[in-house]
Amino acid sequence: MSPKEIVLDFYNSDALYNSTTLESFLHEEVILEWNSSKGFVKKDRAGLLQMANDLKVGYETFVVQIHHIVAEDNLVSVHYTHFGTTIENPHHINRLAYFFAIWEVRDGKLFHGYQMSQLP
Repeated sequence: MSPKEIVLDFYNSDALYNSTTLESFLHEEVILEWNSSKGFVKKDRAGLLQMANDLKVGYETFVVQIHHIVAEDNLVSVHYTHFGTTIENPHHINRLAYFFAIWEVRDGKLFHGYQMSQLP
């Protein structure tokens, strides 16, 4: 499977809020460097798995709408919008944030990510 296909599968899965699925996509030494509207965050494998568990507590579903995806060798850039429904209001989908990420894929897994996000 190509790096682009791996990243597409990742964003089209429930990995963002299901730590079991997420674990199957992550390299053992994964690092995500994330610049968000609220500041800089750096997460390792354990931190990413915990974040997925935390998101599952407050959200019923997540949907990712990919706008652009470009791959070169083992680097994949993706621009997407993240939507979700809360447990309190599962019939209303909310735009959560806009994202741009660059993933380095190593050994068929997400290895190093650089991500920027902005609240709507």
